[in-house]
Amino acid sequence: MVGFGKSDVGVKDQSTATKNTLSPDYLINLDHGDPTLFEPYWRKLGDKCTVVIRGNESMSYFADPSSFCWFLEPRLSDAIQSLHRVVGNAAVEDRYIVVGTGSSQLYQAALYALTSPGGAEPVNVVCAAPYYSTYKEATEYLSSGLYKWEGDAYTFDKEGAYIELITSPNNPDGTIREAVVNRGDGKLIYDLAYYWPQYTPITSQTDYDVTLFTFSKCTGHAGSRIGWALVKDKEVAQKMIKFMEINSIGVSKESQLRAAKILGVISEDCQNFRAVGSENFFEYAQRLMSERWEKLRDAVKNNPSLSLPKYPQEFCNFTGKYTEPHPGFAWLKYKESVDLRDLLRSQKIITRGGERFGADANHVRISMLSPEDVFNLFLARLSSLE
Repeated sequence: MVGFGKSDVGVKDQSTATKNTLSPDYLINLDHGDPTLFEPYWRKLGDKCTVVIRGNESMSYFADPSSFCWFLEPRLSDAIQSLHRVVGNAAVEDRYIVVGTGSSQLYQAALYALTSPGGAEPVNVVCAAPYYSTYKEATEYLSSGLYKWEGDAYTFDKEGAYIELITSPNNPDGTIREAVVNRGDGKLIYDLAYYWPQYTPITSQTDYDVTLFTFSKCTGHAGSRIGWALVKDKEVAQKMIKFMEINSIGVSKESQLRAAKILGVISEDCQNFRAVGSENFFEYAQRLMSERWEKLRDAVKNNPSLSLPKYPQEFCNFTGKYTEPHPGFAWLKYKESVDLRDLLRSQKIITRGGERFGADANHVRISMLSPEDVFNLFLARLSSLE
């Protein structure tokens, strides 16, 4: 059982930031979503999530030769199913679980599975703007003859087969998304990397044909490079597994075992969350994200040139409360036609410009997932922006 009071981690973070004061010339990099803000929680757990692997263990390519996904560790499969049942964010019954080196590799595997053996023309791949910037790069990277990037789903009007990507909550703007094109000859990939209670209310149990999740955004353990897909169709899952087999001959067992341990700890703590004085990981992370968004909105409201999206409160089935989303990224807008990325760069703040997301240059995406001292320095510089 984990029991954190509101001050346990927060005060420790502040004292650490005070001792390690950042230089006024420190270059703040909020371009990428490296989720290091959750580190104090896992440090507090000590050895509870420690995994020991002896030199003679986990040597084979195979995790379970008789399993559908032969490189998937059974313990990870069990932990994934348990966590989704506890949180209630995705159906796991009658699904094939495919593990990957992060959801990025699984995205490539899904594209391959949904387009092979191929036809006369590459299948168009679309996503409603603003879309995750790496989709375009990842889709075009291999110059595949099976598929090609076609851009914004809102403006897509070509005939024939297509694949639509739906990121929900969306990266970069945090909105809840559904399919836009809605034609019978289309196939859908749902990226639900941020559909966890710390980022958004869990309003329903999702039930899609291909759904992608990632360990990094769920718990903050980006370095383990673990993702998983929940797939309905056996043939699609088989093709994804074949892609993984050719691409990397499976996935690291060490990473899988670490992920299984940590996801298992979260599931256990969530099931016992009613204990007096306890605070499970998702409650801790939701509180932390809520506090950060409150501070950011306070900084932005004092500058009439800046604005942030507004999100409605919804009932969260996991917490049993009405809450509003607290996305992992802030989609910041400048009211005038200026390059906001360059403007913030002049203040030694690195962000990702809106044009990379199929939007305008007066938007930027800002990571909300940095360490406490970095985030506080960012707020100070943002507050002084004219």
